[in-house]
Amino acid sequence: MIAAIEGTLEFSGSDMAIIKVDGVSLQVSMPASTLNRLGTVGEKVRIFTCLQLRREEIALYGFASQEELGWFKMLTKVNGVGAKATMAMLSALNSEQLAGAIAGGNIDLLSQVPGVGKKTAQRLVMELKGKVGKTIILASPAYLVADTAEVAAVLSTLGYSTPEIAQATAALPCSSDLALEDKVKLALRHLAKQ
Repeated sequence: MIAAIEGTLEFSGSDMAIIKVDGVSLQVSMPASTLNRLGTVGEKVRIFTCLQLRREEIALYGFASQEELGWFKMLTKVNGVGAKATMAMLSALNSEQLAGAIAGGNIDLLSQVPGVGKKTAQRLVMELKGKVGKTIILASPAYLVADTAEVAAVLSTLGYSTPEIAQATAALPCSSDLALEDKVKLALRHLAKQ
């Protein structure tokens, strides 16, 4: 098992990065939240990883924190939830939002994530509600889920696609001090850089 890698960032895309480790360049799939924290090409980076072996494919997934890695492992254990849907959830929602949505049974929020339908969202809530309740303090601020949904709605009316909205909202800071207008401006700045 490859638990973490450290190397030089060679390329950063919309859903993956290439990291050179001791002369070997590794392609690592990552959620937007991790990609946003990587830095610039040429910098040293360190990420936590999970290696998945499938019949015809070997895939390496990378995360900025142990917490994100834990979410990846927990979500992919749910029947019918693959790595692609899990990466979309981790790109669209931060840990607090994900925990709040699962613990609160917010199927509507979960099913807004690309690749996650209502049945999958219901299965996530049913299978993980007890686990999330035991491992995460449910005092996470409710404004995080509400504000991100409002920002997503504004970006949607401006014509941005679901993946663009997911990346922009994942990049937002977790702060109750920011007004909706400020969060929309930050999201638009993030999208302008893409």
